[in-house]
Amino acid sequence: MRRTIRTTAVPRPAGHPVVNGSAAADAARPGRTAAPAPASPSASADPAGQERETAVARLFDQHYASMLRLAALLGADDPENIVAEAYYQIYRKWRKLLDAESAEAYLRSTVCNLTRMRIRHLQVVRRHAEVSPADPVTSAENSALLRDDQQVLVNALQQLPTRQREALVLRHWLGLKESEIAAAMGISAGSVKTHTARGLAALTQAMEARR
Repeated sequence: MRRTIRTTAVPRPAGHPVVNGSAAADAARPGRTAAPAPASPSASADPAGQERETAVARLFDQHYASMLRLAALLGADDPENIVAEAYYQIYRKWRKLLDAESAEAYLRSTVCNLTRMRIRHLQVVRRHAEVSPADPVTSAENSALLRDDQQVLVNALQQLPTRQREALVLRHWLGLKESEIAAAMGISAGSVKTHTARGLAALTQAMEARR
């Protein structure tokens, strides 16, 4: 006897950008408004699913722009895709979060981790490519996210070690507390102080050299 196995697609939150070029991801770009996706039958029949979709959609509306800027400042060459993946991950793991209040912190941490992995991947690729690492390719979307003065600063930030760059961005651009930075970076508060101090000294020296 033949058996038919049915599969159900995982619903995605309304307005949530989907990785790999979906219409929602394209609509989520700066200057565009993402059209709400129709609610899936499974989510409509599941109160918990409805709550998750509503919560993640609200998280998207409140923090998408700041997460996009965070990824750009951290050095992501494709900040839109980084943030889209971060939202997808938090959507999948929503029920495992301790409470809704921890969602923003988890999202921020995920953006940091994904950006770090992306940069490491690019470093490996560049070691085996003919293109000089000193001439990284920056997307048009990434450049549009930053003003000219910010771009100069970002170029200087790119010269810092990853941890120092993350500590400075989280502290001075997002205004996070040491405990929040430690949680986002997955390190101790003492290490945050060390990376911040060293990063600030190195950044100041780099900016002075550019004058």
